Amino acid sequence: MIDVVMPQMGESIVEGTLTKWLKKPGDTVGRDEPLFEISTDKVDTEIPSPVAGVLAEVLIEEGKTVGINTIVARINDGSSAPAAAPVAAAPAPVAAPPPPAPVPEADGTPEPVATVVEETAGPLSPLVRKMARENNIDLSKVKGTGAGNRITKQDLEAYLASKTAAPKSQAEPPAPPTPQTPTAPPVVQAAPPPPPPPQAVATIPQTVDISSPAPGTRVEQMSVMRQRIAEHMVFSKHTSAHVTTVHKVDFTKVAKVREKAKANVQAQYGFSLTFLPFVLKATCVALRQFPLLNASIQGDTNIIYHRDINLGIAVALENGLIVPVIRNADEKSVIGLQRSIADLAARARSRQLRPEEVKDGTFSVTNFGSFGSVFATPVINQPQVAILGVGTVEKTPVVIDDAIAIRSIAYLALTFDHRLIDGALADQFTGKIKAILEGWSEEIS
Repeated sequence: MIDVVMPQMGESIVEGTLTKWLKKPGDTVGRDEPLFEISTDKVDTEIPSPVAGVLAEVLIEEGKTVGINTIVARINDGSSAPAAAPVAAAPAPVAAPPPPAPVPEADGTPEPVATVVEETAGPLSPLVRKMARENNIDLSKVKGTGAGNRITKQDLEAYLASKTAAPKSQAEPPAPPTPQTPTAPPVVQAAPPPPPPPQAVATIPQTVDISSPAPGTRVEQMSVMRQRIAEHMVFSKHTSAHVTTVHKVDFTKVAKVREKAKANVQAQYGFSLTFLPFVLKATCVALRQFPLLNASIQGDTNIIYHRDINLGIAVALENGLIVPVIRNADEKSVIGLQRSIADLAARARSRQLRPEEVKDGTFSVTNFGSFGSVFATPVINQPQVAILGVGTVEKTPVVIDDAIAIRSIAYLALTFDHRLIDGALADQFTGKIKAILEGWSEEIS
């Protein structure tokens, strides 16, 4: 029997939701044939069978969220025959139960929250673990409402709110009644002052109660992928000190090279030549010169410098976002980078990405300009320390040598983690990319 496990789909992914089985027990399955579908915050894809054989049993049902490396099924590959049923033996005499172990006296030290997390709550997102540690929450007392009864950020917030809103009478015993002195004359209370005249008060809009939606509205649950993206983005915003710097770049020379070569590239290779591979090529050069942008933070004090440059490329899907990785991007030409972009984007949208293609990224680039955006402030893809956003390239009147000229202009927005990178370094890095693009001279064959 061969165990089939939940794969890890990225560095920060600790779990996945098994959304659909493509085979049922007893079905024959070939090696690399799609076996089941999973959903995480980084990828929503099919997982192939590791071997050829017969699907012997399914251990995790559809809709369940389990940790990485959890066994979800077993495949009989014919490598071993099933063991014969053991012969029943006479029951052994029942031994007397051992005396209970002495219970150690409490020393006043609370049990670490991490232990409660692992033993009672199952796989959790990094944000939920962080909130539990910071608020010293016993997760065995929190009811999960996520997929597979998984505890979410909203569950922790509701639990903390319920503790804060507990009636005071439950926290403090009522004070004993004060004995009355019969000889004391009754105290006459002064009449309260009349209320002040009514004044105009601004109306505060009430919070919408989605449990009772108004007529004409519709409520539906987020997809698993959307929930994972939400958790990952909130975790990133609460982890990195986000700062964004924006540079205006003249793409005129790149635009001329691209215009000259794009017809030949389409005819020879079968894909379009865009501005993005030029940006990636310049980014790789800048990352070699400023390796701190290609690093990551481990814990609170350690800096990990990555030898390879693995660029994550944000790909928009119909219901979410995926960041596949171009490995050793600095070793590729502009044509090679464009081929990788086209291949990864196509397979991401057809749910054909492999687990290793969405992990080990060291720096990310998001091309929001493809949808017409001028510039934005992207969120860092953890555990990386920076992300580069590329705005749309459009012809713009600019002043050159005291004369107005029409140039191809775009904005590059670099969001960086201020825990590790300061503004001067971020601007030097982005300035290097700008200089390469504005002085582009390399021809594309």
